[in-house]
Amino acid sequence: MDTGDLGALLETLCPMFVLVDETGRILRVGPTLQKLRPDQQMAGKSFVDVFKLVRPRAVKSVSALMSLAGAKLHLKLHDTPSTALKGLIAPLPQGKGAVINLSFGISILDAVRDYALTSADFSGTDLAIELLYLVEAKSAAMEASRSLNLRLQGAMLAAEEQALTDMLTGLKNRRAMDVFLGHLISGSTPFALMHLDLDYFKSVNDRFGHAAGDYVLQQAAQIMIEETRSDDTVARIGGDEFVIIFRGLIDEKVLSAVAGRLIERLKKPMEFESNTCRISASIGTALSTQFVSLKAAEILHAADLALYEAKRKGRSRHALYSALAELGQEGTTTGTPSE
Repeated sequence: MDTGDLGALLETLCPMFVLVDETGRILRVGPTLQKLRPDQQMAGKSFVDVFKLVRPRAVKSVSALMSLAGAKLHLKLHDTPSTALKGLIAPLPQGKGAVINLSFGISILDAVRDYALTSADFSGTDLAIELLYLVEAKSAAMEASRSLNLRLQGAMLAAEEQALTDMLTGLKNRRAMDVFLGHLISGSTPFALMHLDLDYFKSVNDRFGHAAGDYVLQQAAQIMIEETRSDDTVARIGGDEFVIIFRGLIDEKVLSAVAGRLIERLKKPMEFESNTCRISASIGTALSTQFVSLKAAEILHAADLALYEAKRKGRSRHALYSALAELGQEGTTTGTPSE
């Protein structure tokens, strides 16, 4: 078989071959190999001028190259991009040259990217095709997995947020308040806890229905958000009961001013479907600094006592637990807040 027939056969079977004569001059290269250097004709050049032998390192001449029949070669193209290649040399009969079959090996992905290769550039039996399919499938699977994980994380965050949110008002719920209060107590930041109860809320429900009651709760929640800072926590802990935790704020004058603004705004009539809803607010406040060894139940109870005192004195007012403590009245009020 002459070199022309051999070259045509090799183009079908191994499109990355190099056919060299006995002097190492390139007679013909496969179409995929030529595609790596479309503007540079490889035929007619010396093999060692186009390719740099990386391993075995001792090979410096064409004759030494020809002696490596059956050995694995590691090569690179001399110019850039200097794509890494693997090769196997098979001498032709009667010393008339050799066929060097090349492949990309693990650099297949870089080669596909750098030279825009497709499946048509490889032999149908080349494992590179299977590798490309596997890589593509893996990439698609990883992308699908990332997308699924993002959706799951989003769903988990949404579920966690929902579990800590009062769905009617959008405020934190009792569970969230307990968690935040626990964090504050375990830390060193002082805080104030304000317990707010809506006066006459039951009459709104009884006279105008639960839709009106829900509207009043939502409006009250919005007022509390507007009158507090972003670092404060506003929670609905019962039907018409709320807790506001003021992180880092223990100034009684400032707290009384905040309570005063809340009371003034909450006693203004609220219009719902041509009905005028009237409520007010009673508020009790306790400070974390009033306790030697603070516990959540302790400060909540103290704020409750102050709230009961505000109710006892006529509602629509604010009471500080510190004032009760000074008068020696702590623990003397019993019962639950009422309208």
